[in-house]
Amino acid sequence: MPNPSSPRQNGHQQEPSVRKNNFEEVAHTFTHEEALLEADRCLNCPTHPCQNACPVGVHIPAFIAKVKTGDIGAAASEIMQTSLLPAICGRVCPQEKHCEGHCVLKAKFGSVNIGGLERYVADTARAQGALKPPTPCENTGKKVVCIGSGPSSLACAAELRRAGHDVTVLEALHAYGGVLRYGIPSFRLPREVINKEVETVQEMGVKFKTDVLVGATITLTELLKEYDAVYIGSGAGLPMMLGIEGENAVGVYSANEFLTRVNLMQAYKFPETDTPIRVGKNVIVLGGGNSAMDAARCAMRLSPETVTIAYRRSAEEMPARAAEVEHAQEEGVQFEYLVTPKEVVKDEYGHVTGVRFTRNELGAPDEKGRRRPVEIAGSDFVMPADTVIVAIGQRPNPTITKTTPDLKTTERGVIALNEKGETSLKGVFAGGDIIRGGATVLLAMNDGIAAAGKINEYLGGK
Repeated sequence: MPNPSSPRQNGHQQEPSVRKNNFEEVAHTFTHEEALLEADRCLNCPTHPCQNACPVGVHIPAFIAKVKTGDIGAAASEIMQTSLLPAICGRVCPQEKHCEGHCVLKAKFGSVNIGGLERYVADTARAQGALKPPTPCENTGKKVVCIGSGPSSLACAAELRRAGHDVTVLEALHAYGGVLRYGIPSFRLPREVINKEVETVQEMGVKFKTDVLVGATITLTELLKEYDAVYIGSGAGLPMMLGIEGENAVGVYSANEFLTRVNLMQAYKFPETDTPIRVGKNVIVLGGGNSAMDAARCAMRLSPETVTIAYRRSAEEMPARAAEVEHAQEEGVQFEYLVTPKEVVKDEYGHVTGVRFTRNELGAPDEKGRRRPVEIAGSDFVMPADTVIVAIGQRPNPTITKTTPDLKTTERGVIALNEKGETSLKGVFAGGDIIRGGATVLLAMNDGIAAAGKINEYLGGK
């Protein structure tokens, strides 16, 4: 019988005083006993509100039921009917906004830890050799290329291969995973997990090629001559900056550059690796999203004296996941709320020495319902800094769109889709951050899966 009132299992974590000095994974996978205790909390609701709230429709009650019986291979197969990246999703999906946010136990007992259980299933099934990719359908003779190897392209490629198409993934960098690898730190998502998930897609027969920058190495027009359909899932890797005075000073990074240096190039191991990075004594991170938390927590691991996240609204409006904010606070990251950066202060040599801020108060709500920050006259102050990391968002790199004039974009620079989810070019589809301008891993995956269905239909598949 289910035991919903049993305490929610959250697993073990590295102690903050230890983990802030290393890049090893913070959270540990459930033990067998923890997984059983947590699975027993699930009521297997007949209406499946958790599953209905999952963007990719993971069969949540069904896989948890398999955990209860100890059949981890069957649990993994249940998840992989709709999601081929369970070890990644179990770690980085914002479950509190989707499945766990709709769990019927949330208000009274706390939601079932669905993310923890998904991760347990993926990790355990792989360790047991029971994580098997689905068998593709009979080859159709159709060729599809997916641009980018982030979550959207991986999901699209896997689904297209499942349908029997010949699929190739092109990656501009030297390693696969896209934002999973360059944007998310290893203490949240270990590199070996990304490698194994990519291997699952490769085992299905999807081909991968690195160092191919579409728009430079090869054009979209040229790809259309070789392939029957194209999926653009190249993400949003172009940083947004503030446009304030002094922003070009030595010591100012975009979050994209800082995280790429740390995560992809492993600058924290320099000189063992080739890419250096320096943070100095005081680090200021501008922004309040998950990238800001990642940047701040990475910076903390590079041994500065202080790391401060400066956000123009209050804590209640901050878009980052609550768990990431909590982890940052535990690791010693400081928070300065209701401040707007006005200038990066630099010395006579052009090096950062601080940031000048204006304090804010909250005014009327904006179009998204969040109260607008209103500057308080005469409240300027300077916060000392050796390093400033700008983490206020990103947008798509225009390399593809600039070399393909017929590919329509919106005023925000993202690729435009029609009511059928197609681009302005026949046979070209798109999804993920290239159409959203920055979103979650799960929404990117959902776009890839949806696009695979449209591509399959376009190619005459069942």
